[in-house]
Amino acid sequence: MDATGADPLVGRVLDGRYRIESRVARGGMATVYVARDIRLDRVVAIKIMHAGLAADEDFVARFIGEAKAAAALSHPNVVAVYDQRTDGEHVFLVMEYVAGHTLRDALGSLGRLGPRAALEIMQPVLAALGAAHRAGLVHRDVKPENVLITEDGQVKVADFGLARAETASKMTKTGVIIGTVGYLAPEQVMTGDADVRSDVYAAGVMLFELLTGRLPHRGDTPLAVAFQHVNEKVPAPSSVVPGIPLRVDELVTDATSHDPDRRPRDANQYLAEVAEVFGGLPRDIDRRIEEASRTETSVLETPPMGPPAGGRTAVLDAATLPREYAPAAERTRADRAIGALTGRYVLVALGTVAAIILGWAVWYQTSGQYEHVPRSIVGMKLTDARDRLESSGLKVRTAKAVYDDRVHKGDVVKTDPAAGSRVASGATVTLTPSRGITPRKVPDVSGKSLPEAKQTLEDEGFKVGRTTSTPSQTVERDRVIGTDPDAGERRSPDEPVGIILSTGMSMPGLIGQDGDTAANRLRSMGLNVKVEKKKVDGKPSNSVVEQNPAEGEGVSRGDEVTLVVNKRDCLVDAGPIQWGCDDDGGEQSIPVPDLTGRRVDDAKKALEDSGFRVNVTGFGGDNVRFQSPRDGEAPRGSTVTIVRGP
Repeated sequence: MDATGADPLVGRVLDGRYRIESRVARGGMATVYVARDIRLDRVVAIKIMHAGLAADEDFVARFIGEAKAAAALSHPNVVAVYDQRTDGEHVFLVMEYVAGHTLRDALGSLGRLGPRAALEIMQPVLAALGAAHRAGLVHRDVKPENVLITEDGQVKVADFGLARAETASKMTKTGVIIGTVGYLAPEQVMTGDADVRSDVYAAGVMLFELLTGRLPHRGDTPLAVAFQHVNEKVPAPSSVVPGIPLRVDELVTDATSHDPDRRPRDANQYLAEVAEVFGGLPRDIDRRIEEASRTETSVLETPPMGPPAGGRTAVLDAATLPREYAPAAERTRADRAIGALTGRYVLVALGTVAAIILGWAVWYQTSGQYEHVPRSIVGMKLTDARDRLESSGLKVRTAKAVYDDRVHKGDVVKTDPAAGSRVASGATVTLTPSRGITPRKVPDVSGKSLPEAKQTLEDEGFKVGRTTSTPSQTVERDRVIGTDPDAGERRSPDEPVGIILSTGMSMPGLIGQDGDTAANRLRSMGLNVKVEKKKVDGKPSNSVVEQNPAEGEGVSRGDEVTLVVNKRDCLVDAGPIQWGCDDDGGEQSIPVPDLTGRRVDDAKKALEDSGFRVNVTGFGGDNVRFQSPRDGEAPRGSTVTIVRGP
């Protein structure tokens, strides 16, 4: 860990919530700190973008976008992204803090892993990448440094999506590619393009490194290494470490094909292939390869091998990987020569051979009687987990599903016995599937616009479901009426929440109705009514002959609507005559609309449009708190008093 005494961020509280406690590491793009979320009282990791990159708006935008995509991943083998924040010049991510060490640390101590150990650790790595690939996310930086091993042996993959943000930046950052050039697919070197098959290539390179203790391509400069990725194939691991089975070799060579179409289509297919090969390996193959490398006298037919370039030979026991590491003992050629010259060492060598033969006898008697519950089962789809266990000769029972905030609905939350445990062949393993994320209350988004409602639901962790529309006499057009399920009900965020959007009020059909009655009906709906007069022969006097909008169209309070009313005739005795009356109909009484609660300006206009004079009184507010007369009828042209208030 770096010294933190001189770091000005240590001790500071970012965004009023995250107190920086110590610095963990510094990379080409960001610095990682251990911090405490003082609101939730938990330890977190804070990844703060370097100031030079934070000044690049395009980079920051992509950084934030990829952080959101990474946060959407919910998988037990993925380091969770909790939050993304900005505090002044500091742009940072809040992530799950993983106490433990990296796979790079383990390789540094052990040199290399045996085939079973390597494939067992690759399975949770590929499960994590597979979850990302299903979500449409490309990691772009698969390497041992980004594989974390917790103190209790769980494998987690870090930095999902951040490499994409880095390579998308318009800035030229010297040295960014140096740390990862050893894992770049040929297409990344040639064009800069990458997809899920590029992650598969990097995973194949990492498997080669786990098996041999070194990278397949090495050179004095990053350019030299990149040139080899484009022009040379990744060799079979057995060319470095004799005794590695052909099917393990093929896992590496297929994944690192120069033609992306010849690789597994994504990490999920690669995981299935790795799991199949792993299931067919002898349980003691790692020990056999190790013993063959330690002595020239071997019970194996494969020739002895020495430690590969790049590290000491080391093998992990697959039953305990990755929690317990057992460094391989090394013997030099000089030791073996001395042993051949002295009887003492001859006796030791004979004793070693006898012990190996005895071990083989014990293994022969007990192999097939025991299995191990694979660690990769947790987070796997229930049907796939069942098939995997049953193919290993184990029986499977399914327990009642439980809610889990880290495992998707339908995937395995836990096993009994626990993952990694040794069980008798034919034993029963109980799988507990996830019901999804723990239910929480659906927020109230009524009255919001559709984008606002979606954002609120997403901020609360819910998926947004289907949007439906329906008329409403109380909710304005394009505003949310409610949700499905209703606000306040509890729903797992794994289940989508539908949004019900208002199309506004439905315009009634008024053709043929009395014009005054029709106009007042619309005003009572909060609409502003414009009345036009038009003489239409053959239609009743003062009846509505046209309307706009048409019947059934959506309208909202405050909208202006138009009625075309047939001019009225004044009748005396048998026929129409002009008897000194006009089209207003004299002192006709008309209904007074109740506008209490409406805005004063809107109410004044509605009353005037109805044919009333308006007297506004009161103070201190814009809404109608009292109206006289409030209802009933009053002569056209009479005065209606409205009192304003808050």
